[in-house]
Amino acid sequence: MPGRFSLIASRDEFESYFGVILDTEFPPLYNIAPTQPIFNIVAAETALPGSNRPNRRATLVRWGFIPGWVKNPDDWPLMINMRSETAAQKNSFKTAMAHGRSLVPASGFYEWRKIGKDKKQPYWIRPRHGGLVAFAGLMETWSGADGSQIDTGGLLTVDANKSLSIIHHRMPVIIHPENFEEWLDCKRNRSRDVAHLLVTVDDDFFEAIPISDKVNKVSNNSAELLEPISSEFADSLKYADKSKERNAQQQERVNDHLDKQDDQFSLF
Repeated sequence: MPGRFSLIASRDEFESYFGVILDTEFPPLYNIAPTQPIFNIVAAETALPGSNRPNRRATLVRWGFIPGWVKNPDDWPLMINMRSETAAQKNSFKTAMAHGRSLVPASGFYEWRKIGKDKKQPYWIRPRHGGLVAFAGLMETWSGADGSQIDTGGLLTVDANKSLSIIHHRMPVIIHPENFEEWLDCKRNRSRDVAHLLVTVDDDFFEAIPISDKVNKVSNNSAELLEPISSEFADSLKYADKSKERNAQQQERVNDHLDKQDDQFSLF
């Protein structure tokens, strides 16, 4: 369930992957945080016959979803992630699920794994083969009584896959390029028509790289954040994972033994 992510692609890579045309360049964004502007890719208005205009467009929204019916945004909690399993049924999100589906461009995201009582180890989680990914997003425009407007958005999440579940139990929904049009077409595809896209990505899609805690500070925004920590510390984390797995296996054997004993003494 990401609370930070990165976007470090070139303009050409961005436009090619998402099929959009940007108005300007953008700098590498190594540490995108809640309430900051994030890119959203949405379906464009239907082009006139013969037009070469893309059928998608990129826009900026505030990362922190606010439903249109909220009276005062200051009274609404900061909602950066939304459970994909229930979004279509929740009053807060069902309008956006029907009419405001989007793609959120990213190069990877950050997640923190609890180590011991007080320690949290940050990871940069990126596509194993590099490049960009598209998070499934929702966007909605909040309008105030004074005529002010805020375009807002958030990320849809799903249960983490096996390889990432040792770090966190949730992860963003990934929409693959072959499904962009289906996901974004809110005119023809209802929420239930795209429910099959809200699934956990394959176990080998991402790789998790232990990094330093410099990412914890929002003002840090450089390539230094992505540098792996020492291999010695990374190896200690791998050993901890293996120990945890061995302990679970041992506990399972103990439970099986106890179950067999219970069966021996059962009258039924």
